[in-house]
This record gives sequence, C-alpha cells and structure tokens, in this order.
Amino acid sequence: MGTFDLVLADLVAESAELDALVAGLDDAGWATPTPAEGWTVAHQIAHLAWTDRAALLAATDADGFALHLRDAVANPDGFVDAGAAEGAALPPGDLLAGWRSDRDRLAAALTAVPAGVKLPWYGPPMSPASMATARLMETWAHGGDVADALGVRRAPTARLRHVAHLAVRTRDFAYLLRDRTPPAEEFRVELTGPDGDLWTWGQDDADQRVTGSAYDFCRVAVQRLNRGDADLKAQGPDADAWLDIIQAFAGPPGPGRPPASGQQRGSAR
Repeated sequence: MGTFDLVLADLVAESAELDALVAGLDDAGWATPTPAEGWTVAHQIAHLAWTDRAALLAATDADGFALHLRDAVANPDGFVDAGAAEGAALPPGDLLAGWRSDRDRLAAALTAVPAGVKLPWYGPPMSPASMATARLMETWAHGGDVADALGVRRAPTARLRHVAHLAVRTRDFAYLLRDRTPPAEEFRVELTGPDGDLWTWGQDDADQRVTGSAYDFCRVAVQRLNRGDADLKAQGPDADAWLDIIQAFAGPPGPGRPPASGQQRGSAR
C-alpha cells in the first residue's frame, strides 16, 4: 500500500470501531454526557460528521470552503459548537446514517484529488494523505470521549502511529498558534507503540528529546490527558516546553484536561 491508501484504510477501520460503539445505542445512550462539557454522545458524532462535510467541501469546492472558513474564523468556538448542536438535535438514526454517508463521500473525494494538489483547511493546506490522517486523529480522539462516556475501554492500536506522526509534524504550528517562535532545532521523538514497537522521528543525536508511551503522547497531543499524568519524559528545555503546548488538531488551543494526580509530574531534563 502507498501512504495514502494505508492512512485511508486505517481511517475506515477507526471509524468502523467507533460506529460499532454507537450503532446499538438507544435514545438515552445517545444523550449520555461525555467528558467534553455540554456534549453528549450525539454531539461527538455530529461533530465528526460536520467536520467530514467540511473536509469534503475542501476537497471538492475550494471557493465554497473559503466562505466556510471565513465564518469559522469569525466565531471559532461558537461555530464548532453550533455544528455539533445542530447534528445532535437529529433523530439518532438519521445522525448515524448521515455520518456514515459523509465519511464514505469524503473517502471517495480524497481518492479523486489529483496528485500534488493540497487542500485548504483551518490550519496549513494539506495533502489528501494528511487530510485523511487528520480525520483519523479526530475520529480517534472523539471516539475516546464516547468510549469514556459509555464506560468502554478501547485497546490502543498501531493506527495511533498516524496520530503521533501528525503531532510531530505540526510541532511548529502549535508554537505559531500561541504567537511563539518555534525552536530551530529538530527534536528526537522516541515512542513505544501498543505492540511494543519503537516509533522514532528526528535525528539520533538531537539534544532535545521526548520519549515514552505512544498512547500517552497521542492523548496529550489531542488534549485528552494532562502531560503530568503521562508516561512521557522530555530532555531539554525546548522539548519540555513543547509538551505543554502540543496539539495535533487545527483551531485555537483548548484548555486541555486537568491533572488527575493533582500535581504535574516532573520531566527528566
């Protein structure tokens, strides 16, 4: 498989896993509150469907996406919440059917994008492979919220490598979002995947390093785990500071999760 085909197959698998979690829910199950304040299970799925439609627009109608982006920039937080609320108000069967249709249409549209073309987005323009990676990241992150709400423990999979890769590749974007200058030096990132494999990025001899659990790294990068509770170590002040601001998603920085332990875990420098 090429890179795009591999990412798209993993996106389909991640979506199917989440679909299986919600497909059998009754109305009360869809109304279950999730860790995201004010969002139920229905809001989480509605948000994924809404973002799939935005990605579909980016892949098929650049001018239409520019108008969409203008409205999003004018009210970034309210725009997202409004989209989720609108979808959550639908009957659950209609919401689920719409999400299934939206993600199928998006997969077909991304496959049809000509080679070398980049798609507009809320952050930097992205290739179809990067867009599929971003959709996988969001599906996994919001799927985790749904699983938490339903009391389900999902086993992490090797699909997380895409999420970790996105977090590493968007390092500088996290700095720029906060009006900070990214470090000039590349970081070394060494993560242990769910199957025990070592995933690496950057030069072997880099002074600034992040090491630890790939699962925890990804949860920190999507702001589902406070770094103080993560099995991660930073070597060097820049790498340490990065773990405080890391985010694998586009849009404004969120508040993140408070530390479950009540205190921040010290980093090895």
